[in-house]
Parts: sequence; structure tokens; C-alpha cells
Amino acid sequence: MLAALCITEITSWGVLYYAFPVLAPVITADTGWSTTGSTAAFSAALIVAALVGIPVGRVLDRRGPHALMTGGSVLAAIAIVAVAAAPSLLWFAAAWFLAGVAMSAVLYQPAFAALTRYYAPRHLPALTTLTLVAGLASTVFAPLTDALAGHLTWRGVYLALAAVLAAVTIPLHAIALRRPWPGSSGDRSAAADHAAGHAADHAAGRAARPPAVRHITRSRPFWLLAIALTLSAFAMFAVLINLIPLLTHRGASPTLAAWALGLGGIGQVAGRLCYRPLSRHTSVRGRTVWILGLSAATTAALALIPGPVRLLIAVVVLAGVTRGIATLLQATAVTDRWSIAAYGTLSGILAAPITVATALAPWAGAALADALGSYPALFAVLALTAALAALLASVPTHHNRTPGTKGTP
Repeated sequence: MLAALCITEITSWGVLYYAFPVLAPVITADTGWSTTGSTAAFSAALIVAALVGIPVGRVLDRRGPHALMTGGSVLAAIAIVAVAAAPSLLWFAAAWFLAGVAMSAVLYQPAFAALTRYYAPRHLPALTTLTLVAGLASTVFAPLTDALAGHLTWRGVYLALAAVLAAVTIPLHAIALRRPWPGSSGDRSAAADHAAGHAADHAAGRAARPPAVRHITRSRPFWLLAIALTLSAFAMFAVLINLIPLLTHRGASPTLAAWALGLGGIGQVAGRLCYRPLSRHTSVRGRTVWILGLSAATTAALALIPGPVRLLIAVVVLAGVTRGIATLLQATAVTDRWSIAAYGTLSGILAAPITVATALAPWAGAALADALGSYPALFAVLALTAALAALLASVPTHHNRTPGTKGTP
């Protein structure tokens, strides 16, 4: 199952997310649609994915990922075909709206929920493996999309990618996720196999009814965490999107700036490798504060250090490390604090504002840079935003033990 999800996440992220930045200039040149309009359609898909992710999380908790992720793969392939066939910008936007619904069922959140429930309590290695492998989606699909665009129109490229998406993800989700969903009413034999370390979490799972979930989502700790992770995600992705303009402003060539962005991706992979040992030696609140604080520090360094370029690239790699760790920080935020039983519901609610912030970050970052007059000024504002996130994460909170929840260390 882990191997299958690694393959399907690479493919889903590659087709649904990373192909668009490569094809966006070609789409604009071919159709005459504004870059702002086509990019807004794509960003809207991410916002739709965030909002639909909340009910999707509840379905995951009740029924598991098999039908959801298989159906999501079918819908994703149909949506990409609709994108390719779009005769107008309105159609194009509607197709991406449909793709956003599919994203909520096939990208990280349902995959994280599946691995967390199936592999608990040893889910962290599985999550780490998935994020490490899925981190190669841009490495695989950005060059592949570019190569296809050299021989096909952008519509032909999307049709080819839709075929790849369907051929890879539909059968893998249909076959690999068929096992009984732990804790479900039809899982008596599987529940018997989950003795020892699993027993407590499954007992909590049976007790985690809607009132307990509502108690968590209305609590001060949950909302402080949600606000902190949302602010941090906004800052991180605004930094990522505006990194090349900042580096060229500091004297780097466009080619060198692009290589620096790639090296940041290597740092991201390294950060994910570091998360497991970090989790062994730090408390939940401690590592959250340190990771968000390091993000603020690297963003401030990019704002304040004028050069040399080599030093700036070193900071970019360190910023990539924090992004990589932050992915696993979000993936484990619910299980570190509460029960795995309501993971789908709670993570869907937690991820919604984070995904919206991620979707808005490219546009908002560019708008802020124009308003402030420079990219260093933008990065200074983003550093303050990230510092506020770390401050909120550091606020001591008391987690009441409610039925179906675990206390926080």
C-alpha cells in the first residue's frame, strides 16, 4: 500500500499541480487569455480542494480511502480532459473547479489519513517515506511536461497527462486500498490483529464520536495551532514563489536563481529525513516552535543579507529544510495531540485554512511586493508573519482529555 501511494502521489501531484506552471505561458500565448485569469482558475482549484477537504475528512473517518481515492482518480482524469478541451476561460475555470474537488480526494490529506490509520502507531516512517518520494513529483513531471510541450500543443499535453493519471492511479488505488478500514464496523478480524500498541488508539477511535470532535475543533489549542500553521504556510509559499525575483534583485543571474530554487528542494528532502530523529528528542510544542521559528529566521536572513550570492543560496537551502520538516509537522499535528480515530475529520479542518493560504500566497506575495516597492521589503513582512506564527505556537495550552482524545505532551 505504501509503495502504491508513493507512485500515485507522485503522479497526482505531477499532473494536477506541477504541470500547470510549465504550461501556463503556452496557454496564455495560444489562447489569448490573461495570465492572471488562467492562474486565478488554478488557484481557485486549490481553494476548492481546501473547502471540500473538510467533508472528505469525515468520509475518510467513516469509510476509509478505497472508494474515495479511486473515485477521486477517475474524477481527476475527467477534469484534466475538460481542462484540455476548454474553449473559453470560463470553461477552463469550471474544469479546474472540478479538478479541485478531485484534489481533495487524491492528494496528501487522504493519503496521510490512510497511512496514519493503517500503520499506527508506527505511522511516522510511512509518512516520511511518502513525502520523500512524492517530493520528486516536480523533478519528474516538470521536465516531462516540458518535453511533451515540445511535440504537442498544451491541450495535447494535458490529454496525454490525463491518460497517464488514469492508467497509474485508478488501478493502484482500486487494488492497494481494498483492505478493511481499521476501527470500522466490518473490521472485526483486522481489529483483532491490531493488539499491543494499536489497542489504545482503536479504543479511542470507537469513542471519538462527533461531540468529542466538536470539543477539539472549538478548543483554544486547536485554533492556535490552525492559525500558527496557516500563517507559517502563507509565509513559506510566498517566499518560495518570490525567491527568484529576490535573488535576481540581489545580483544572481536568472539561471543561478533557478538552480538555487532547485537546491532548496534538496534541502526540503533533507528536512523530511531529519524529522523522525527530531521527534524523538523534542516535545510536540517545542519542535513546532523551533521549526516555525527557523522559518522566520531564514526569511529574515533573505530579507536582510545583501550578499554574496553563495551565502544567500545557503540560506535558501536551510529554508528548504524548514519547508520539508513543516510538511511532516502538519501531517502529524493531529496524531501528536489527539486520537488517530478522527484524523480525517480533524486534519481536513486543520488543512483547509492552510491550503487556502497556500493558494493565495503567490498572488498576495506579488501584490505586497508591488505595494512595498521591493522584494527585500516583502521578505521582511513575511519574516514578521512567520515570527508571529512561532509566537502563537509557543503559547502554553491545556488540553482537556475528552472521550476519544489524547493529551498533549
